[in-house]
Amino acid sequence: MAEKYQGEFYCVKCKAKRTTEGDVVVSENGRRMAKAVCPECGTKLNRILGKA
Repeated sequence: MAEKYQGEFYCVKCKAKRTTEGDVVVSENGRRMAKAVCPECGTKLNRILGKA
């Protein structure tokens, strides 16, 4: 089962912080990132969590 992250993301399109839930993935350079979708406008959201 994939790891989940629930917290705040910054939406660049809305220019506001949004609280939502996203999946945690590991990027190419080894950093953990949470990826979600903005509940207001549907834009992809990313939040860097730190190294895995």
